[in-house]
Amino acid sequence: MDSINQQQPEENYKDLGGAEALEKVKELVKKAETCFFCSNIKTGVPFSTRPMSVQKVDDEGNFWFLSADDSHKNDELSHDPFVHLLFQGSPHSDFLNIYGIASVSKDKEKIKELWEPILKTWFTEGEDDPRITVIKVEPTEGYYWDTKHGNAVAFVKQAVGAVVGKTLDDSIEGKLDIEKDESNPL
Repeated sequence: MDSINQQQPEENYKDLGGAEALEKVKELVKKAETCFFCSNIKTGVPFSTRPMSVQKVDDEGNFWFLSADDSHKNDELSHDPFVHLLFQGSPHSDFLNIYGIASVSKDKEKIKELWEPILKTWFTEGEDDPRITVIKVEPTEGYYWDTKHGNAVAFVKQAVGAVVGKTLDDSIEGKLDIEKDESNPL
Protein backbone atom coordinates (compact mmCIF):
# COMPACT_ATOMS: atom_id res chain seq x y z
CA MET A 1 0.00 0.00 0.00
CA ASP A 2 1.32 3.43 -0.97
CA SER A 3 1.70 6.18 1.56
CA ILE A 4 0.19 9.57 0.76
CA ASN A 5 3.71 10.94 1.16
CA GLN A 6 4.84 8.92 -1.87
CA GLN A 7 2.26 10.73 -4.04
CA GLN A 8 3.74 14.18 -3.63
CA PRO A 9 6.56 15.62 -5.70
CA GLU A 10 8.31 17.40 -2.80
CA GLU A 11 10.51 16.08 -0.03
CA ASN A 12 8.53 16.17 3.23
CA TYR A 13 10.81 14.36 5.69
CA LYS A 14 13.91 15.86 7.28
CA ASP A 15 15.59 14.77 10.49
CA LEU A 16 17.21 17.63 12.37
CA GLY A 17 20.21 17.48 14.67
CA GLY A 18 22.28 19.73 16.90
CA ALA A 19 21.76 23.48 16.54
CA GLU A 20 19.17 23.06 13.77
CA ALA A 21 17.07 20.76 15.99
CA LEU A 22 17.37 23.14 18.94
CA GLU A 23 16.29 26.08 16.77
CA LYS A 24 13.23 24.13 15.55
CA VAL A 25 12.30 23.15 19.12
CA LYS A 26 12.54 26.75 20.34
CA GLU A 27 10.51 27.99 17.36
CA LEU A 28 7.71 25.47 17.92
CA VAL A 29 7.62 25.97 21.70
CA LYS A 30 7.38 29.74 21.23
CA LYS A 31 4.42 29.32 18.87
CA ALA A 32 2.60 26.92 21.21
CA GLU A 33 3.55 28.57 24.54
CA THR A 34 1.88 25.69 26.44
CA CYS A 35 1.97 21.94 26.18
CA PHE A 36 0.27 18.87 27.51
CA PHE A 37 2.65 17.61 30.18
CA CYS A 38 2.14 13.86 30.56
CA SER A 39 3.55 12.05 33.57
CA ASN A 40 3.17 8.63 35.12
CA ILE A 41 3.86 7.17 31.67
CA LYS A 42 5.89 4.08 32.60
CA THR A 43 4.01 2.89 35.68
CA GLY A 44 1.49 0.66 33.92
CA VAL A 45 -1.49 2.76 35.04
CA PRO A 46 -3.16 5.44 32.92
CA PHE A 47 -0.81 8.39 32.52
CA SER A 48 -1.69 11.85 33.80
CA THR A 49 -1.98 14.87 31.53
CA ARG A 50 -2.27 18.54 32.31
CA PRO A 51 -1.62 21.77 30.40
CA MET A 52 1.54 23.61 31.44
CA SER A 53 3.44 26.66 30.28
CA VAL A 54 7.07 26.22 29.37
CA GLN A 55 9.04 28.93 31.13
CA LYS A 56 12.13 28.39 29.02
CA VAL A 57 13.97 26.11 26.61
CA ASP A 58 17.66 26.61 27.32
CA ASP A 59 20.60 26.36 24.92
CA GLU A 60 21.14 22.72 25.92
CA GLY A 61 17.57 21.87 24.82
CA ASN A 62 16.21 21.40 28.34
CA PHE A 63 12.62 22.42 29.08
CA TRP A 64 11.96 24.37 32.30
CA PHE A 65 8.68 24.57 34.22
CA LEU A 66 7.58 25.85 37.61
CA SER A 67 5.31 23.67 39.73
CA ALA A 68 3.97 23.35 43.26
CA ASP A 69 5.75 20.91 45.55
CA ASP A 70 2.40 19.49 46.71
CA SER A 71 1.08 18.82 43.17
CA HIS A 72 0.10 15.39 41.85
CA LYS A 73 2.61 15.96 39.07
CA ASN A 74 5.54 16.36 41.45
CA ASP A 75 4.45 13.28 43.37
CA GLU A 76 4.23 11.26 40.15
CA LEU A 77 7.66 12.47 39.03
CA SER A 78 9.17 11.23 42.29
CA HIS A 79 8.06 7.69 41.31
CA ASP A 80 8.46 7.88 37.53
CA PRO A 81 10.65 10.65 36.03
CA PHE A 82 9.74 9.85 32.42
CA VAL A 83 7.52 12.46 30.75
CA HIS A 84 5.90 13.14 27.41
CA LEU A 85 5.37 16.74 26.23
CA LEU A 86 2.91 17.47 23.41
CA PHE A 87 2.77 20.88 21.69
CA GLN A 88 0.42 22.33 19.06
CA GLY A 89 1.20 25.82 17.83
CA SER A 90 -1.61 26.20 15.29
CA PRO A 91 -4.56 24.16 14.00
CA HIS A 92 -2.61 22.68 11.05
CA SER A 93 1.11 22.84 11.87
CA ASP A 94 3.72 23.56 14.51
CA PHE A 95 3.42 20.21 16.29
CA LEU A 96 6.12 18.94 18.62
CA ASN A 97 6.39 15.63 20.47
CA ILE A 98 9.08 15.31 23.17
CA TYR A 99 9.95 12.43 25.49
CA GLY A 100 12.25 13.24 28.35
CA ILE A 101 13.39 12.67 31.90
CA ALA A 102 12.24 15.15 34.54
CA SER A 103 14.00 16.24 37.70
CA VAL A 104 12.55 18.45 40.42
CA SER A 105 14.46 20.94 42.54
CA LYS A 106 13.99 24.05 44.68
CA ASP A 107 16.81 25.96 42.96
CA LYS A 108 16.13 29.56 44.09
CA GLU A 109 18.31 31.11 41.36
CA LYS A 110 16.46 29.19 38.64
CA ILE A 111 13.10 30.18 40.17
CA LYS A 112 14.13 33.84 40.05
CA GLU A 113 15.29 33.43 36.44
CA LEU A 114 12.00 31.81 35.35
CA TRP A 115 9.63 33.95 37.46
CA GLU A 116 6.86 35.98 35.78
CA PRO A 117 4.30 38.12 37.67
CA ILE A 118 1.33 36.10 36.31
CA LEU A 119 2.63 33.10 38.29
CA LYS A 120 1.46 34.81 41.46
CA THR A 121 -1.95 33.35 40.57
CA TRP A 122 -0.61 29.93 41.65
CA PHE A 123 2.17 31.03 43.97
CA THR A 124 0.52 33.77 46.06
CA GLU A 125 3.66 34.60 48.01
CA GLY A 126 5.51 35.48 44.82
CA GLU A 127 8.87 34.12 43.73
CA ASP A 128 9.74 33.37 47.37
CA ASP A 129 6.66 31.13 47.83
CA PRO A 130 7.96 28.03 49.65
CA ARG A 131 5.82 25.74 47.45
CA ILE A 132 7.58 26.57 44.17
CA THR A 133 9.68 23.90 42.54
CA VAL A 134 11.56 23.84 39.27
CA ILE A 135 11.01 20.98 36.85
CA LYS A 136 13.77 20.40 34.34
CA VAL A 137 12.97 18.06 31.45
CA GLU A 138 15.97 16.71 29.56
CA PRO A 139 14.73 15.49 26.16
CA THR A 140 15.61 11.95 25.14
CA GLU A 141 13.61 11.78 21.92
CA GLY A 142 11.74 14.27 19.76
CA TYR A 143 9.66 14.52 16.60
CA TYR A 144 8.14 17.49 14.79
CA TRP A 145 5.48 18.19 12.15
CA ASP A 146 5.49 21.63 10.54
CA THR A 147 5.13 23.50 7.25
CA LYS A 148 8.07 24.46 5.09
CA HIS A 149 6.75 27.87 4.06
CA GLY A 150 4.13 28.80 6.67
CA ASN A 151 0.41 28.21 6.96
CA ALA A 152 -0.65 30.58 4.15
CA VAL A 153 1.51 28.84 1.52
CA ALA A 154 0.49 25.43 2.88
CA PHE A 155 -3.20 26.33 2.52
CA VAL A 156 -2.74 27.54 -1.09
CA LYS A 157 -0.81 24.40 -2.04
CA GLN A 158 -3.47 22.22 -0.44
CA ALA A 159 -6.27 24.08 -2.27
CA VAL A 160 -4.46 23.87 -5.64
CA GLY A 161 -3.77 20.18 -5.04
CA ALA A 162 -7.47 19.56 -4.39
CA VAL A 163 -8.42 21.34 -7.64
CA VAL A 164 -5.88 19.53 -9.83
CA GLY A 165 -6.16 16.20 -8.02
CA LYS A 166 -2.54 16.06 -6.95
CA THR A 167 -0.94 15.87 -3.48
CA LEU A 168 0.72 19.25 -2.96
CA ASP A 169 1.44 19.18 0.72
CA ASP A 170 3.79 21.77 2.24
CA SER A 171 4.37 19.67 5.35
CA ILE A 172 7.72 18.67 6.75
CA GLU A 173 8.40 16.26 9.59
CA GLY A 174 11.24 14.39 11.18
CA LYS A 175 13.16 13.27 14.21
CA LEU A 176 14.89 15.77 16.46
CA ASP A 177 18.30 15.00 17.95
CA ILE A 178 19.37 17.70 20.37
CA GLU A 179 23.00 16.90 21.10
CA LYS A 180 24.24 17.82 24.56
CA ASP A 181 27.47 19.78 24.85
CA GLU A 182 29.39 17.47 27.19
CA SER A 183 31.97 20.19 27.92
CA ASN A 184 29.21 22.36 29.46
CA PRO A 185 27.18 20.14 31.82
CA LEU A 186 24.33 21.73 33.74
